[in-house]
Amino acid sequence: MKALEIINYIGLIGSFTLAISGSMKAMDQKFDPFGVFIIAFVTAVGGGTLRDILLTDKAVFWIENTTFIYLIIAGSITAMILRNRLFKLYKILLLFDTIGLGIYTIIGVQVGINYELSPIICIILGILTGSFGGVLRDILVNEVPVIFHKEIYATASILGGVLYLILLQFNLMTSLPELISILFIIALRIIIIKLNLKLPNVFFKEETDIRKSKTD
Repeated sequence: MKALEIINYIGLIGSFTLAISGSMKAMDQKFDPFGVFIIAFVTAVGGGTLRDILLTDKAVFWIENTTFIYLIIAGSITAMILRNRLFKLYKILLLFDTIGLGIYTIIGVQVGINYELSPIICIILGILTGSFGGVLRDILVNEVPVIFHKEIYATASILGGVLYLILLQFNLMTSLPELISILFIIALRIIIIKLNLKLPNVFFKEETDIRKSKTD
């Protein structure tokens, strides 16, 4: 099986998991079924759509392959049917979100490689593909995107993309670099969540201290 075919199959899995993640967020905000589907759709394809728009001669992937749309619908329906069980296990939302981040990051990097772009641009495409759907999801449900204020999110995407580019320099078995890199991102995100690690809000802390000193 060719690497591009493997990436495509991995992408289909990612669309399903991110659709569940988006659906759960929408249901938590009491959206109706149509609203749930819209949030699921944006979460699943938002990052990849932005990536394809930036690459002007590339067709948007879900327009070319409508299987993504069917899987997003399936993910939304699955989330709505199992919503009571899923909400009892809130960490499932984070798990689905994490799986989607890992899968779509590597897809984004691979697209950049296919277009023979520089490594840093490939990494940026990976970050956009992996995280921008979640950014749009959070904005639409009136929340500050998690990538901007909570756990180390984009960092996991960056490190996973770098690892993938490094692994491609070795003659590893087909699909092994993709699998290792995706699992690395997933594992790193789980560790980050488990240990509640965050980047320091240095600038905000300094600004708060300045305001306090002026008040005093």
